[in-house]
Amino acid sequence: MNTKFLLKLVALVILSSYYQSFGQKLSRTENKILKTIEVNNSEAIHFLEKVVNINSGTMNHDGVRKVGMEFDNAYARIGFNTTWHDMSQVNRSGHLFAENKGEKGKKLLLIGHLDTVFEADSPFQEFKKLNDSMAQAPGGNDMKGGDVIMLYALKALKDNGLLKNTQIIVALTGDEESTGKPLEISREHLIEAAKRSDIALCFETSTGFNYATVARRGSSGWKVEVEGKRAHSSGIFNENIGAGAIFEMSRILNSFYNEVRGEDYLTFNPGIILGGTTVDFNETLSKGTAFGKSNVVAQTAVVDGGLRFISEGQKENARNKMKAIVADNLPQTSAKITFTDSYPAMEATEGNYRLLKVLNQVSLDLNQGGVQAFDPGKRGAADTSFVAEYVDCLDGLGTMGSGAHTPKETVNLNSMEALTKRAAILIYRLIKQ
Repeated sequence: MNTKFLLKLVALVILSSYYQSFGQKLSRTENKILKTIEVNNSEAIHFLEKVVNINSGTMNHDGVRKVGMEFDNAYARIGFNTTWHDMSQVNRSGHLFAENKGEKGKKLLLIGHLDTVFEADSPFQEFKKLNDSMAQAPGGNDMKGGDVIMLYALKALKDNGLLKNTQIIVALTGDEESTGKPLEISREHLIEAAKRSDIALCFETSTGFNYATVARRGSSGWKVEVEGKRAHSSGIFNENIGAGAIFEMSRILNSFYNEVRGEDYLTFNPGIILGGTTVDFNETLSKGTAFGKSNVVAQTAVVDGGLRFISEGQKENARNKMKAIVADNLPQTSAKITFTDSYPAMEATEGNYRLLKVLNQVSLDLNQGGVQAFDPGKRGAADTSFVAEYVDCLDGLGTMGSGAHTPKETVNLNSMEALTKRAAILIYRLIKQ
């Protein structure tokens, strides 16, 4: 974590804020919430096993909906109004939204996702206990465990009569692992919910028991296409033939490395490159073919890559540098660069740090230790980024585990109860404001 990030965290944590009124001890009501979670913990783990054993790879539309219906029924049982938003128009299953209506306290948006990276043909399909504390679970860590923590935190509040006249919107998207395009359609309902809320809490995978996420890098795609002059290689570099497409692409990538690289949290990666006399690139599948000969000057080249950034300003600055480099061509070549927006950045705002301060106090009151901000350079993009423009956000409130997105993904069952308690008390204190 860089010095600026640390200094900002320290400065904001010591600032007074409207959250100061929280005491240093648990109230009688809060202790009742904890007891309810303890009673329900075995049920929560059984529910996690049930939803993990339903495959919900992003493109398994039926499976995503089946998991959604399990949560639909669970939220209906605790009095939430549920809605399924079909997303077939963007070739995705859909999103489940559940809402408790009211006007009291802070209006909360709780975010999770139903899909996993494990499609229906994956050999990794079943929840399997390794011991009393750990289970292998496809999507159990990322992020069905977080979805279950969210559900059972709210169930504990409901069972104690604490959700009356409060607005809480639960948004479980069905395509977080591979977002449907255009984003204007696939994230319309999530953004609309954010505009009606004050705070967003996301239950993505925890990065450690004593960390939470106040900032996430955004992601963007970029593609460079170069054209050169096809000719016999004996004439390369002369005035009429020039440098060829591959030399020009090499110049561009080398200049990106030397002139754009270096800012904190800014990274860019060329993921695939093709060049030669002819190129056939399938952007959807990120694969292709190229034909060329050593005695023919390359006529075309293409590179497809990704860009990660901590703010919209950093993104635009990097894009402008890349555009200038692409425009300064070698002889007899031309090049163009195009960008594709994906996830915006979730910037580290003062409001996000204030939420972290509340979570930190909750954790201390539970004797779980303090909670620090996790280095955003070590996290990927997530749905929270789409709402960060409208509300204060805190992410990484989900379950513990390891090996996310791999056939060795695990979920720490022993952490479920403690993290559910932390989430429930956090929600309770926020809706009291």
